[in-house]
Amino acid sequence: MTFDLLRRVAAEFVGSLILAGVVIGSGVMAQRLAGGNDAIALLGNTLATATVLYVLISALAPISGAHFNPAVTLVAMLRRELSRTEAFAFVAVQVVGCVAGAVLAHAMFELPLVQLGTIERAGAGQWLSEAVATFALVACIILVSRFKPNAIAPAVACAIAAGYWWTASTSFANPAITVARSLTDTFSGIAPADVAGFIGAQMLGALAAAWIVSWIIKSPENMS
Repeated sequence: MTFDLLRRVAAEFVGSLILAGVVIGSGVMAQRLAGGNDAIALLGNTLATATVLYVLISALAPISGAHFNPAVTLVAMLRRELSRTEAFAFVAVQVVGCVAGAVLAHAMFELPLVQLGTIERAGAGQWLSEAVATFALVACIILVSRFKPNAIAPAVACAIAAGYWWTASTSFANPAITVARSLTDTFSGIAPADVAGFIGAQMLGALAAAWIVSWIIKSPENMS
């Protein structure tokens, strides 16, 4: 079954909204319940994010591909899986959806709806972490989609869950989520001044993954 662009864009918006709402809302809840223990708060944030990714990808991948991430959409466009028009529409609603998800999370916890993040996340280690996390995510998507497509939802959920814990940045790996998290002064936030560095690193990681993985899986008979 194929879906028209309007329905695919709607699926990307809904998925992005719920994803950002869960990332930020679970961060608020985790911090409130953790009693000052950041490790416990991060664990709660991780489990909620990974779980909702599994659900959203399982539910919406048949409609839109379940990108919810401009870096993923960019790679899909470069791989000619999306047209430029489709990619632009996807990216626009991903950003709007993630911002709406931040506002929704604030509303549920009776916080000011619009905030600015104050957590500083800058420096070479943070940028490298975002490049690596996005590389791992995009490589996972390309490889699992090709060789075991039925496993894409758990694979992506696991990649993000691991990224929360093995990268210094806690694996944003998503420009739209990064923008949304700059608009929350909660556990999941990021200072707006640090957003550009994160997004630049994420895009470099995504492009590197697309190039390297494409080379790895290219069959020898097609390399001449």
